Amino acid sequence: MLQFLLKRLGGAVVVLAIVAVLVFLLTRLASGDPVALLLGDQATAADIAAARVQYGLDQPLPTPFVLWIGQVLHGNLGQSLFLQMPVTHALMERAEPTLFLALFAVGIAAAIGVPCGMAAAVWRGSWGDQVVSTIAMLGASIPSFWFGLILIQIFAVHLGWFPASGYGDPDASFADRLQHLLLPALVLGVLNSALIIRFTRASVLDILGEDYVRTARAKGLSESVVLIKHVLRNAMVPIVTVLGLTLALMIGGTVVTETVFNLPGVGNLVVRAVLRRDYPVIQGALLVIAAIYVFINLAIDLLYTVVDPRIRLEGK
Repeated sequence: MLQFLLKRLGGAVVVLAIVAVLVFLLTRLASGDPVALLLGDQATAADIAAARVQYGLDQPLPTPFVLWIGQVLHGNLGQSLFLQMPVTHALMERAEPTLFLALFAVGIAAAIGVPCGMAAAVWRGSWGDQVVSTIAMLGASIPSFWFGLILIQIFAVHLGWFPASGYGDPDASFADRLQHLLLPALVLGVLNSALIIRFTRASVLDILGEDYVRTARAKGLSESVVLIKHVLRNAMVPIVTVLGLTLALMIGGTVVTETVFNLPGVGNLVVRAVLRRDYPVIQGALLVIAAIYVFINLAIDLLYTVVDPRIRLEGK
């Protein structure tokens, strides 16, 4: 186990190093001058030149990269050009809405995707299978911003059941914040459940044809016991994989949904940083998101040994 962890951590370091290089180059080589946006139209050429020197934007490209990597290794992601605060603090302030939104949405996606995928596999070839498969295909095709606007129009504008946007007041209760997150979580959960349905259906179909499933039925076990204890349990490895990847995707890919619902999350922060050419925020946020991806993949690999003990035995 220790050897496995060291190997994966070494691979994670390599991946993050590549991500750091790509993120730095792509942000610095993009068009636009953050200093010009920061100072405005009234700034003179001398003001812009002085600001570029102040923020180190006049140096050759390798110099700020080495300085940034040194800061990252000490746990410092830099200073935001526009927010005038450390990038770490800016990310921490925006992390709560994004984290709760991702967890809430994954819970909804799993609650929809796993049962529907199992039902489609059990009813293979029937009208129920066709209905579930069609819904899954539609869910994978609908744009999240369109679905979000539809939910806002129905449940926020016409019915008034939920807030249309925002994350509540600074002193709002946890229940109030969850109420603000319900509609965006429904958008992400319903749309991402389509992939979980397809993976669950395919995995359960593979298990249903196994000999031990026929043996369990021949012993007279009820269909619910067969499906839950023998089928679902052995089909969990690909399901756990897609759930973990869905969580990682939601943490790093809630930009559109956060923008539609005006949530003060990490995605909204990254969008504003891109529009302002706030290099430190873009670099720090993307590096943290990449680290979260790597950590979730490692957690999925470790969870395999819990879901399927045979993987642990093979690893030994």
